[in-house]
Amino acid sequence: MRYKIIFAFILIGFSRIALSQDIKIPDLRGFKKTTGFPVYLTDNLWDYLNGAATTYLEYGFVNLHVAEYKKGKNIIKLEIYRHSDNNMAFGIYSTERSPSFKYVNMGSQGYIDAGAINFFKGSFYVKIRTFSKNERILKSAELLAHEVDDLIQGSTKMPPALSLFPATGKKINQETYINESVLGHKFLTNAFKADYESGNETFSIFILESTTRETQKSVDEYLKATGTEPVDAEIGKYMLKDGNNGTIFLAWKGNKIIILSGLSIDQSGVADKYITEIFK
Repeated sequence: MRYKIIFAFILIGFSRIALSQDIKIPDLRGFKKTTGFPVYLTDNLWDYLNGAATTYLEYGFVNLHVAEYKKGKNIIKLEIYRHSDNNMAFGIYSTERSPSFKYVNMGSQGYIDAGAINFFKGSFYVKIRTFSKNERILKSAELLAHEVDDLIQGSTKMPPALSLFPATGKKINQETYINESVLGHKFLTNAFKADYESGNETFSIFILESTTRETQKSVDEYLKATGTEPVDAEIGKYMLKDGNNGTIFLAWKGNKIIILSGLSIDQSGVADKYITEIFK
């Protein structure tokens, strides 16, 4: 038993080393770089983020590398979060962005706001922060962001599911990814969400993709939860009364579920228009 315990600790040690070796931390000319931070994993992320760690863990957090760059009294902090896949990286990134930010060509998408530069690429979410107002320091932070972008491996494409959302009426840079409990229901997971305006109506569209079998299971659970008899069909469309979310327009086909929330009961024509365009 003692040998097994020792061996387990050795494996943990090797795994931490492996996780720390796959990230390259660039130098920044004129700044002193400090990289003596621990590599944060799922079991100690709380030490760094406190209560905010919960959200990161919900989005498939794998590890975090931290570095600081100092020049006089000016400090630039770099955080490189690795998540389980591209959807998760986009998901955590989308929870912290705003349509009012200045968007830049960095990674798959990035923005600059008041000394913060955040972007995601592949399965990585990068955050750079300085409290300095000095223009040269701010430019150095941007330079660092581009250096990190060049070093990180991963596709610069946005998650493919985002292309399914119709452009008409869609609010720009407000798409999100919800990993768990979509609309507060545990049986609805892995949904991309976009917000829309149509006339005086403001509503949201959710697109859930899974296997056909899992799609049918989720649909059946939702129908049961709203007092509707489940149906065994690969294609369907319902208007439901959801006690927590009001009127819901639900449609599914093959491996996709579409949910529209926020439309009034007499707006079935609007719902049908968007559902048809997504399924075309």
